[in-house]
Parts: sequence; C-alpha cells; structure tokens
Amino acid sequence: MESDPTTSEPEAAIGSDSSPVEQAILVSLRDSASAKGLMSPVRSVVASPRPVKGKAARRRLQLPPVSQAETGDEEPVPAVPENQEEAQPLPPICASPMRGMWRSEKVALYCDQVLQGSKAEDADEAMSKYLSEKLKVTDRWLGVWKSNPELFFEKYEEASIPFVGILVEVTCKPRQNLSSCFKVTVSVAEPFSSNIANIPRDLVDEVLGELEYSAPLLEVYPVEGQDADVRDIALALEVVRWCDIQDGTIPGPIAQRFKKTLEKYKNKRVELIEYQSNIKEDPSAAEAVECWKKYYEIVMLCGLLKMWEDLRLRVHGPFFPRILRRRKGKRDFGKTITHIVAKVMTTDMVKNLSSDTLLQQHDDLNLALDSCYSGDIVVIFPGEYQASNLALLTDDITIKGVGKREEIMITSEPSHDSFVVSKADSVKLMQLSLIQQGTVDGIVVVESGHLTLENCLLKCEGTGVCVLTGASLTITNSEITGAQGAGVELYPGSIAILEGNEIHHCNNLRTSDSSKSTLGGVNMKVLPAPKLKMTNNHIYNNNGYGVSILQPSEQFFIVAEAALNKGAASGDKKDDKMLSKVMQTLNVEMNNNRIEANSKGDIRIVTG
Repeated sequence: MESDPTTSEPEAAIGSDSSPVEQAILVSLRDSASAKGLMSPVRSVVASPRPVKGKAARRRLQLPPVSQAETGDEEPVPAVPENQEEAQPLPPICASPMRGMWRSEKVALYCDQVLQGSKAEDADEAMSKYLSEKLKVTDRWLGVWKSNPELFFEKYEEASIPFVGILVEVTCKPRQNLSSCFKVTVSVAEPFSSNIANIPRDLVDEVLGELEYSAPLLEVYPVEGQDADVRDIALALEVVRWCDIQDGTIPGPIAQRFKKTLEKYKNKRVELIEYQSNIKEDPSAAEAVECWKKYYEIVMLCGLLKMWEDLRLRVHGPFFPRILRRRKGKRDFGKTITHIVAKVMTTDMVKNLSSDTLLQQHDDLNLALDSCYSGDIVVIFPGEYQASNLALLTDDITIKGVGKREEIMITSEPSHDSFVVSKADSVKLMQLSLIQQGTVDGIVVVESGHLTLENCLLKCEGTGVCVLTGASLTITNSEITGAQGAGVELYPGSIAILEGNEIHHCNNLRTSDSSKSTLGGVNMKVLPAPKLKMTNNHIYNNNGYGVSILQPSEQFFIVAEAALNKGAASGDKKDDKMLSKVMQTLNVEMNNNRIEANSKGDIRIVTG
C-alpha cells in the first residue's frame, strides 16, 4: 500500500516489499508467542496488492501519465481513448485528527479503545473486533482507493505517482472469521474520479475485475461530506494504519535489538536446561549458584521482551540505558589524533596544524567516530554526512566543522531512535548543521556529563534539545528551529547555559493537550529545579510561550507578553515581585534576552 504524500502519518503496511530488517524480525517474532505483542495488528489486516494477472491491461499505459497537478511535462502523454471521459479530480478525504495528536494521545487511543487490555497474543483479534464494530454502523460509503501503480502501469516514476487513487463505493459485509484479512467490496463510483486525469475507465474496471472487486480495507480512505458514522470509520482506519515501526515508536535499531534479545533469550533457556540435565545428583553449592545465575539472566531478558511488547512502556522509554558502549578512555601511548573527514585530504586542510599532530583521514564520519579515543578531535569539511555513532558519544571528543556551518550538514538516519546522544564528561560540537529526520528522541540528548554546542544550526523535525537529570549543557551562538515540542527542554536537576542563541518556530505540532500547547522556546521541569542561565538570547515566533517553568501545583501564574531584563519581567507590574522571587528560588538567571512574538506570551510559570 502506498502512502499519501500529503499526510504526515505513515500509512505503509509491511508486506512483500518489506525491508530485510522488517522481514527478518517478523519471521523471528512468529517463533515466539511471547513476542506477538510487538507485531502491530496492522500487519495481519493489510494484504499487499496482487499483481495484474495478464499484460493486456498494462500494455495500455506504458508511458507515465501526468498527474492533474502537473503541467509542462515534455514526456508524451497517452491520449484518453475516443468516447472516454476524463477522470474528475478526487474529492478530499476525511482529515485525520491523528495528525494533530501527540504520541501519548495516539497511544491512549490505541491502548484504551482498540486493545482494551487484551494480552499480546490477542492483539490481532482485538484489532479486528474494533474494526468490525465500527463497520457495523453503516455498510455503504464512498472512499478513495489508493492502489499500487503497478496494477495499472508497465512503467512509472515512483516520485510522481506514489499511488493510483480511484473514487469507489465501498460495501462492507459481516465477516465470519475475525482473524482473516479485512477486505471490502469496491466498485467505481460516479462521477468517475482519479488523481490520474487520463486513466481509462475500462482499464480500472478490468483491474477491479481481476481483483474480484475487492480491496484491502486499509487501502480505502473515506471522503469528506458524509455522515458522522463514516468519519468514525475514517478515524478507526487511521488508528489501525498507525504502525509502530513505521511511526517511529519502534525504530529499526530497536527492532534489531529485540531480535537479538529474543535469540539470546532462547539460547540462555537452552543453556539452563542442558546445564540442569547434566547434574546427576544433588547440586553442589557452585552448581546451585550457576543455576541461579543463568536463571536471573533469563529473567532479565524476559523483562526486556515484555517491555517491548507493551506499547505504553515502549512509547515512554527508554527501554534500558541507550548508550551501552563502554568508554575507551585515553590511548595506551597517551597521544591524541585529529581525524579529518573529507572525501580527499589536501595539504590546505592541514596547513594550520602543528607539525607533531597525528592525523587520520576518513571519508565516512561514522568510521571517524568509531576510531576516536578521549581527547581526539574530529574535523569535518563541507559535505553531507550521516553517522549512527553520534548516538554513542561516550568519550571526551571535539567535533568541529571547517567553513560555513550551513555547508557541513549532518542528517539523522530516518526511523532511528536517536540522533546525537552524549554521555561523556565533555563533548563539544562546533560549526555544524544538525538536520533531524524522523528520529524519536530529541535532536540532541544529554544523558549525563556535559555537552557544548557552539555556532551550530539545529533543524528539528521531532523534539528539540533535551538535558536529562544530572546532565549539563552549554549552547552559544547557535540556532534551534522547527521542534515539535520545546526548543530546549530541561529535566529536573539539570543545568544549562544559553548565550547568544536564536530559538524560534518551535512547538509546531498541534495538540488537544492544553499543557503541551503552551510549550515553546525553553521548557523547565521542576522538582528538583534545573539551573538555567540565559544571556543575550532571541526567543521568538514560537507556538506557545517563550519560556515555560513547570512545577507541581494547582495554581497557574502566567505573565503574558513579558520582556526579560536582568532577571525580572515587565508587563504585569503587580506580579513583578512574585516572579522575581520564583526565579530566584528556581535558580534562574536571565539577562538581556529578547523574548517576543510568541503566540501565548513570553513567560509561563506554574508555581504554588
């Protein structure tokens, strides 16, 4: 099933075109009943499109057609056959309310309304039952069938034709077996409508005939303008399409770790059984200790597997400490190395280095990071890079770009759980552009130790910079933009120094949760209070407040449109003393910051 390019939620089901990782883990999961909860029920209700049986239909559209939205294409366009009407534009499909939901809201919907406390092995049946109940309300409705272009075209450009959409009338019939794949009866609706203006109607009828006029339910999207019952069906289908792995709740690396953990669990069980079978008489003290040791290893692995099976536990992670790699420390001979990251190293690149500098050249950032010991420097020259090892920063290193920061672009690997994660005593990132693409955690997460960001550009797609309890962060002369939550989020007991930064256009994700809709530039979670020092920052155009300070309380104290200067706020004069007292208590120091044009106001404090 192809996804709608206009929607932000992934809708692709895992089928015959799954990636090797997805296929491997599904095979592994089927071997263990305890692991069935990891498999999203969407995989059991979506059938991959069947190929056309003959080539007669395909021969009729061998050239890629032009979408109604495209003009000026120089490719020859297949003419609409004589006496054949041109397809009308597709009507709009029901807007998905899930687009504006936070992950926690989706999880609540999925767990409370769909799974309803069912066991992992019953998840498929619960999902099928949920859909069946929704479909009982009305048995006929209009929808857009988003089919695989391979059903209609001998060749096509995937980028220009992600799916072939046909307006169809859907007929739902009661199903005898809840565990079977959901399919519905479809027929071409009037007026004939498609996202491909020149697609012949008789070709559509021919393809539907070969498919016996049935299509996977999740390939059909109800259209707007129908009654509330159909909108409920649209929401139900959207919930089912919300696939954990595709959405990022279970990123690829976590799926791989699950598979490895599952195999280790099986091997440990075999080891324990074999060890016990070799004990012929009453076990000795040493044998008893060894049995208990093996048993507790199994218990720990079993606990991890169960955690992955529970969607609520998965979504609120972390599952276990994310950085498992040990620190290398200093090299045995005490020297440090400067790692040059560039396709080709030239003399100009190293002319300013001292003659005793030890150099290594890499054309891959990942290899450079893997070669680092504490004290090393990684120098990156202009280009675009990816490096999963940025999520494994355990040694004290410096990573800096040479040239304009916009020219040193480091992008995250889509669907990975982390981008940049630091757990070292001192890590520095300088003169870089970090571009987040689909990772789950913040664009930068400081788990422990201290991280410095200097003259960096952070283009967030998910959450922003997160500083966990006990960790510290310094950001200077940098820019943070595009975060779905706060640009900088400080957990209780963390420390942050922000100097000369721009934080703007954050908290872009719409949500029905009023507490989250007020976040914006900087968010502090109190108890114990973080320590924050802000100087000469510009925090503006955030969808929420410029700065939010949250602590357990039933009373909301809000200063709207306040401008910070030397630790105090102007705007609501009668509360100046209270605000100053709160900030002093919370160890918040703010000087010469410009906080303006934020949609909710400039400061929000929740205090008792």
